[in-house]
Amino acid sequence: MEMTTKVPLSERINVRLIVFSIVALFLVGTPIYWYVDQVVTGGIKQRGDVTEVNLMAMVTFPFDQQNGTVSDVPPQWRGLNGKKVQLVGEMYLANSAGDELNKFELVYSISKCCASGPPQIQHFVQAKAKEGKTVPYYRGLVTVTGTLYVDVKKGPEKVEQVFRLDVDSVQEGA
Repeated sequence: MEMTTKVPLSERINVRLIVFSIVALFLVGTPIYWYVDQVVTGGIKQRGDVTEVNLMAMVTFPFDQQNGTVSDVPPQWRGLNGKKVQLVGEMYLANSAGDELNKFELVYSISKCCASGPPQIQHFVQAKAKEGKTVPYYRGLVTVTGTLYVDVKKGPEKVEQVFRLDVDSVQEGA
């Protein structure tokens, strides 16, 4: 009859197993945490007197490009009207060049914005510096803080604006 001896726990668990477990937990846990956080908060987090808003979540909704109204904007985004917000996205300049700007459009990603079709007006936040002020232009992601207005404006043929932001500051990076 053969006897087997039980290997002590201290010999079964080693540093490699602990490191592997931590890395695996991080790789699986991070996306799960991000997803649950977005579902629970809806992309809106209050941080003191500033509301952090997930720009991609805010602008991704169906909107009638010709006849849309403020009531077509989802209620959670209409509720941000007049509030100080912080948005992370990229500065888009259609007809401007220079290092200092008084206005620009903010989009969550210039390259990924409109992969599902033509650009929609709600994808762009019309951002403007305060009267007589300018803000620096940065390539890539920026963090923009200011007062957000849900301000649907119609032009002769279509809606020309859904969101407007009075900019207080622009910082490079996210």
